[in-house]
Amino acid sequence: MERLETHFIVSEVGWIVSLVCSLILVATTRWHGRFTLDATRGVQKFHSAPTPRIGGFAIMLGLIVACAMSSHAQQALFTPLLVAALPAFLFGMAEDLTRRVSIGMRLLATMASGVACWALTDVRIISTGIVPFDGVLDWLPLSVLFTAFAVGGVANAVNIIDGFNGLASGTVIIGLVALGFIADGCGDAELARLCFVICAVTAGFFLVNFPFGKLFLGDGGAYLLGFLLSWLSVMLVYRNPDVSPWAPLLACAYPVFETVFTILRRLWCRRHPGQPDSCHLHSLVKIAIAGRYFRAFSAPVRNALVSPFSWLIAAVPALLAVRFADNTDALVFGTLASFALYLAFYWYVAHAARARRRRAMRTQARTAAAMAALVPEPEPLQS
Repeated sequence: MERLETHFIVSEVGWIVSLVCSLILVATTRWHGRFTLDATRGVQKFHSAPTPRIGGFAIMLGLIVACAMSSHAQQALFTPLLVAALPAFLFGMAEDLTRRVSIGMRLLATMASGVACWALTDVRIISTGIVPFDGVLDWLPLSVLFTAFAVGGVANAVNIIDGFNGLASGTVIIGLVALGFIADGCGDAELARLCFVICAVTAGFFLVNFPFGKLFLGDGGAYLLGFLLSWLSVMLVYRNPDVSPWAPLLACAYPVFETVFTILRRLWCRRHPGQPDSCHLHSLVKIAIAGRYFRAFSAPVRNALVSPFSWLIAAVPALLAVRFADNTDALVFGTLASFALYLAFYWYVAHAARARRRRAMRTQARTAAAMAALVPEPEPLQS
């Protein structure tokens, strides 16, 4: 009972530190804005006013304070996680402040965080649920390399979906809650508490980010949360062999689906997989749903209303992960069904967005024609 009370206190303090730090960052924008403000111009920019994009700093501070206040058993899990997260976090923050760190460097830094966490904890992916491949993972170097690749991929996936107020942080909270419930169901109380503490810290930032978007997560925050979500997924299966490897995949399903489909879509269109565009699911939801049905709201609120639709796509597979955590066959079917749901929703919003764009183009053409008809033709010059 005493340990449970300590856990709640740690969660509350972490939440408060994250929230207060986020508010301070917003209030002091005039002093750091020249380095931290995110401009409004760009293919994937939807906000209407320059906004600081260093919310990851508030989350990291909240995590450090929460770790310092945790029990010894909790610190044994928490401390290596935070130390290993530094490369992913620092390279992301460097991009937030300088705009000069390539996506390749950030991906390598996140993979380095995965290798560092293995070195500190000896935890790695040893099972995928695919029998022929699992035999190869018995070789330590390949297992570590695959772990680093998977961790970097999920962290980058979280960064990809970071497009609207509350979208990435809310999706990570959904995934962490799912992992926490699975761990608790397995009797792994320490890992479950760690998941919920990180949820609480993330929620402190979330309240400033959603719905009005006063502070953005930034690359530092996205890579930090993505790394934490992915590594906790690795730890869950490693510490609890009864949990199917497909369960954490479903807990992280939405950002993974978005990344895989984005790469395939761009390759199909003969574009570089890393080339930014405005065809992500959340971008199309903005046009097809938020832009059509919520026009009466202000721009920040209208942007924020994109996130609940994407959270639904994240929540369905997360619920399946909790319900069938030890049933690989059901989870494989759930993965296919969840991906089918993602594709169906993507097709719907893409079709609706194209129709809305066509209507807008026709309206502009009619307006231009009407304006041209109102302009009198010049009289011919008399000789």
